[in-house]
Amino acid sequence: MRYNLIFNILGLISKYIGLMFIIPIIAALFLKEYNQVTPYITTGIAAITIGFIFSFKKVPQKEIDNIKKSESLALVFFAWVFFALICSIPYLFYNFSPTNAIFEAVSGVTTTGGTVIEDFSLYPRTLFFFRSLTQWFGGMGIVVLFIAVLPKISVAGRQMFYAEIPAPTQDKATPRIRFTASWLWGIYLALTLIEMVILRILNLSWYDSILTSLSTIATGGFSAMPYGIYDFQNAKISICVLIFMFIAGINYILIYRSLKNKKPSHITKSEEFRVYLTIVIAISTLLGLSLLINSHFPIKKAFLTSFFQIIATITSTGFAIDDYINWDATSKVILFLAYFIGGCATSTSGGIKIIRWIFIGKYLKRELNKIIHPSGVYPIKLEGNTVNNDIVSQMIAFIVFYLVIFALGAFLIVLIENNTTIALSASATAIGNIGPAFGALGPMDSFNVVHNGTKWILILLMLIGRLEIIPFLAILNKDLWKN
Repeated sequence: MRYNLIFNILGLISKYIGLMFIIPIIAALFLKEYNQVTPYITTGIAAITIGFIFSFKKVPQKEIDNIKKSESLALVFFAWVFFALICSIPYLFYNFSPTNAIFEAVSGVTTTGGTVIEDFSLYPRTLFFFRSLTQWFGGMGIVVLFIAVLPKISVAGRQMFYAEIPAPTQDKATPRIRFTASWLWGIYLALTLIEMVILRILNLSWYDSILTSLSTIATGGFSAMPYGIYDFQNAKISICVLIFMFIAGINYILIYRSLKNKKPSHITKSEEFRVYLTIVIAISTLLGLSLLINSHFPIKKAFLTSFFQIIATITSTGFAIDDYINWDATSKVILFLAYFIGGCATSTSGGIKIIRWIFIGKYLKRELNKIIHPSGVYPIKLEGNTVNNDIVSQMIAFIVFYLVIFALGAFLIVLIENNTTIALSASATAIGNIGPAFGALGPMDSFNVVHNGTKWILILLMLIGRLEIIPFLAILNKDLWKN
């Protein structure tokens, strides 16, 4: 581990994080909240100053270009921790406790969307804009952004890119990873702008259109409204958000190829997309029927609610158009199972991801076939490509670690809260970066009701989930720290 290299790149990233705070400063001026610029000016200056301190000792470009995988894993983990800590500073100006400030910041940058705010009327509009902005920057990935804009780390960016966005197959849209990062962010920005315009056409104010779009495309879920989309009480807005949540859960590299070649078939022919669409339709229909029969919803409300909530959950957006805490038990169980699905690889959604569930299905099928035909050879293929044994081991390990960390988180929380519903749902929602949970942590509630110890467990789970476990496990290995 070359510590000087790690600090140097972290310093470079910190400088640009500091520049990001120009955006909420401009927002405060537009919103005529002139007294709200201080938190963001202070934080921006602090981030830039730390950046200069960390990068004071220069590192040759050759060393940066030859970054090791272990170093890239550590760098990605600490870049996200650093980003979250910097984003927590403005909350301190609004009398958040240090724990609550870090919780809100981590929930934002990891696009989880759980909040400790109980009374939204106490805070200015600039703060809510800043919260949604942190989600937007965290959605596509802060490291991916810096790979796109910083030539200095464009070569080392390959290792960092796959450390931040791990996938079963290291598929890329363009031959150079920097161009891939640029295209991903370009599509991300375009989708955000398109949703903003459509929501404005649907008579949502520019302010609400911007915040809703930032959170939707990031699959985050923050809002300036206490109950989010539920507060709008508008079916057209709900349908618009539903569509863009679904799009945000699609593999962005497939979207790029579809746009580049002007062939939507690049998306529709994808095995992962077809399974994603099938799962959304199947579970949403099942939930709709349950709401119709068990909770006695009107038919239109039942299916709009079911499709919205399932897409919001699978894509880890966490928006809600109904308080599902009041649903019948069967409907709650169906929704809870969706916590563990996730969207497509290289999307902004959290969770285990569709591609890994496809793999598990094929892996189990292969093992069943081998029981009958022990000498048979049954290669596992994803998107037409054979999965090698190393990837097979990695995916099995990922899912095992995911479930073990979820169970461990739930166990620790139940010791603190003495509430099984809160423990299971909070652990699942945190590691899946979904947002609201069940019990006292529903979509209309606040996470401020839990103990500080629980909040710190959830903070760690949110970071682990956003980084898809691997970088976190890497820093626990003592060999990583050897010089």
